Amino acid sequence: MIGLGTVTALNHVLLQQHWALERLRPFAGKTVELRSGPLPSLHLEILDSGLFERSRAASADLTVTVRPAMWPRLLVREEKAIYEVDFAGPADLAGVVQDLYRHLEWDVEEDLSRVFGDVLAHRMTSAGRELAAWPKEAGLRLTQNVTEYWTEEKPLLARPADMEAFGREVETVSEECAQLERRIAQLEASLAGKQ
Repeated sequence: MIGLGTVTALNHVLLQQHWALERLRPFAGKTVELRSGPLPSLHLEILDSGLFERSRAASADLTVTVRPAMWPRLLVREEKAIYEVDFAGPADLAGVVQDLYRHLEWDVEEDLSRVFGDVLAHRMTSAGRELAAWPKEAGLRLTQNVTEYWTEEKPLLARPADMEAFGREVETVSEECAQLERRIAQLEASLAGKQ
C-alpha cells in the first residue's frame, strides 16, 4: 500500500514538471529498485510516458540504496545528502535520478488552488514557506545574539577583528625575534673570529 501511494505521488509531481518526463522517456522499460533498510524494496518501471509504475521484476537496472537515517536529510533536500546514497547501475540513469532529486519540486500552490482558489492558495503557501524558514532564522538570530553577548557584554570570546590584530602582532614579534636571533648569531660569530 505504501508503494502504491509513493508511485501515485511521484507520478503526480512528474506530471507537474514535464521536463522530468522528457528526461525519463529514453529509459522506458528500465526498472529502478529503491532499497531502504528494514522497509520492503520498491521496484519501479519507467513507462513510455516517463511516468512510473510498480514492477514485479526480480532484478533492477538501477538500484538506489538509502540508509534509513538519511531520509530526514533527503526530505529536507539537503544537497550533500544525495552523495551518501548508493547508486548501482548505469551512470546515465543514475544521473537522471540525481537530477530529479535536485530539481523536481511539488507545485503545492497549484494543487491548493484547485481546492481553495488562487489567492488563498498563494497565501497558504507563503505562510507555509515562512513557517518552514522560521526555525533556521530563529537559530541564526539566537547564535548572533549569544555571540554578541559573549563578545560585547561579557567579553568571554574575542571578536574576529581583535583576533586578527593579535595574529598580526604575534607575526611581528616573531619576525623581530628571528631578526634578533640572526643579529646575536652574527655578533657571536664576529666575537669568535676576534679571539
